[in-house]
Amino acid sequence: MTTPESASFAESEEALHDEAARLAGCDDFGDPGYLEGLRVLLDGYDREARFNPHGRMMARQMTLGILVSRLRSEQQLRAMPEVLEAPLERPLVICGLIRTGSTALHYLLGQDPDLQPLEYWLGANPQPRPPRDEWGAHPDFQLADAQIQAMYDADPSLKAVHFMMPDGPEECRQLMVQQFTDDGFEVNNHMPSYAEWYRQADMRPTYRRHRDLAKLIGSRDPGRTWLFKYPVHMRYLDAFLEVYPDACVIQTHRDPLSVFPSYLSLITGFRGLAERDIDPGEIARHQVELWASGAEHAIEVRRGRDPKQFYDLHFADFMTDPIQAIKSIYTHFDRELSATGEEKMRAWHANNPQHKHGRHEYSRDAEDVGMPLGEILERFGPYMEHFGMQPEQRP
Repeated sequence: MTTPESASFAESEEALHDEAARLAGCDDFGDPGYLEGLRVLLDGYDREARFNPHGRMMARQMTLGILVSRLRSEQQLRAMPEVLEAPLERPLVICGLIRTGSTALHYLLGQDPDLQPLEYWLGANPQPRPPRDEWGAHPDFQLADAQIQAMYDADPSLKAVHFMMPDGPEECRQLMVQQFTDDGFEVNNHMPSYAEWYRQADMRPTYRRHRDLAKLIGSRDPGRTWLFKYPVHMRYLDAFLEVYPDACVIQTHRDPLSVFPSYLSLITGFRGLAERDIDPGEIARHQVELWASGAEHAIEVRRGRDPKQFYDLHFADFMTDPIQAIKSIYTHFDRELSATGEEKMRAWHANNPQHKHGRHEYSRDAEDVGMPLGEILERFGPYMEHFGMQPEQRP
């Protein structure tokens, strides 16, 4: 007997939509452009994903959850079309290579009351941001809290790798998944066909959806500057800047040899939640090429734009004096850091030292990483030369 959990993903497309509509209480998914990415994803789940006993159910529930979130967001956007008329000017956006201190920077910047970050729970369920004292009792907040806890219960080591809280600043990938164009799908599962489609996808519709959802979430306080963070924006910087032409871009940098052993360990950790037969070499070569070519793409995009639109933050400078690094960012973009903002940042920094949630242990051995470290360094040679970087570590 075929059950929803065992049926082909592609053949379940209509059933997934029907179930999402039942759960959301509405059936308007908005512009059907999202279906292209969804169908490539479902086909990849059927033909290529190497699901472990829990992975198939996880993928189905994630897909269903995205459709429900899209429905609810669309319903609110239709009910409040005026929110789309509000300006969203000069957002701060953190992007760059992964594992470069961007999460710590994001959390620190998120303490500034003059900025509005995307909180995890509102990214998962976009809606006008309620008053802060109402969050704890909100069902969507409680659901997000439970989801994060379930992930850490399944693999406690992930907390040391990437710490998340329902009310904390989170990567804005959550707004991008509604278009089914996101790095997370190829990170979580082995799906070469989706990865190739996503690499070449027109990301402008995704960023337009991203902008509309940000306007919805910030509709009760449209005057506060938005703070976005997602390393992947570096790889699609041209599309991002077409939708956010006046964005203030903070690009974070670090020696790739200090980045990729950690990142590849992170990927195998996440993938192990859903898949079997994990191939570190396959993951490593794909990810190194993806990020090296993305870094080179960002260099080319930046050549044609005003240098004042970009601030390059190197990991060592940030770690030496995080508050001074942030002050330099603000000066560069003609922003003022209020006394209250600085006080809150210093308090957060004092209460959240590095490795507070454990140390991410990982191997630098070529067999565990998936490829020789010298090859990683060589592939990132043009990027490092452009930004005048020297390796922190040697192969």
